[in-house]
Amino acid sequence: MEPPTSLLADRLAAGDERALAEVVDALGPAVHATALRILGDDAAAQDVVQDVLVELWCHPDRYDEELGSLRTYLNLCARHRAYDVLRADLRRAGREERRLRLIPPQRQPAPDDEAAQAQAASQIRAAVSALPPEQRVVVEMAYYDGLSYRDVARAVGIPEGTAKSRVRLALAKLESVLDRQLLEGP
Repeated sequence: MEPPTSLLADRLAAGDERALAEVVDALGPAVHATALRILGDDAAAQDVVQDVLVELWCHPDRYDEELGSLRTYLNLCARHRAYDVLRADLRRAGREERRLRLIPPQRQPAPDDEAAQAQAASQIRAAVSALPPEQRVVVEMAYYDGLSYRDVARAVGIPEGTAKSRVRLALAKLESVLDRQLLEGP
């Protein structure tokens, strides 16, 4: 049974949390049913109910009892919010579809390309292995393990600036060695 609307609206406007609890208990299931009918997803419907009730709590003055009951007002709010959710989902799906159309299809690499990539990877691994141990460790952690300079420094037990310097020195050595090797080819 719905509580008396005018008294409830006045209590909500005064910030009475028990009034909100009464609204949730009395009208929450109806608001949820409205949202669920439109969205077809219980979790999304619960989000709509929460949005509608938070909106009521924050702006109780937007409800005008002369236009209808609180049940009608909240159900209309739920309906509008549920359609907003649907429209947002459709826009998101449209953006994703357009993005996917813009990405060129992946071509299968030619056997020659695969062989060249495998050889380059082998040369890179060999060059990294030839680095001094303190440089090799930081490069492997930063590039193979994906750690940040800060995380590398913590793991190795050195200052962050030292980790950056070691990576920079190692990359300079790798660049000089690998440029020659990769340009010379097989």
